[in-house]
Amino acid sequence: MVPLVEAAGETISSSHVRGLVAAGEVAQAAQFLGEPFLFEGEVVHGDKRGRELGMPTANLVPDDAYVCPGHGVYAAWANGHPAAVNVGVRPTFATGRGLLVEAHLIGFDEDIYGETLRIAFLDRLRGEKRFDSVDELVMQMNRDVEEAKRVTESR
Repeated sequence: MVPLVEAAGETISSSHVRGLVAAGEVAQAAQFLGEPFLFEGEVVHGDKRGRELGMPTANLVPDDAYVCPGHGVYAAWANGHPAAVNVGVRPTFATGRGLLVEAHLIGFDEDIYGETLRIAFLDRLRGEKRFDSVDELVMQMNRDVEEAKRVTESR
């Protein structure tokens, strides 16, 4: 028999860690894992909307068999680059697409379609939100990128 492992007064189990990740509590999950929660997948073509808005993203389609962080915007490292990552359904746009993970790699602009992207989630910045205008969304995206830079620089 293997003894239970505790940290910060809580029992650590894989189901508890999966629950934290699914709730967006990636920083807490990292404390239990000893490193950031990692998510990886193949970069696929999206609607190219991020590029049109001045914020190109690498899009990954989550596999239902694996846990995915809860809907929201996160600071992360993506293949070694600081990133602002959106997990969700993009409620500002009616796209008909399901859940997507969209990573904006800060200061990076290369074609990585078909390549594997590994994302290390550091912290949840905010929940997913529908904006009344594209201009409001772009202003928030810029704030998210600045906050993601701050978080990644501190780690």
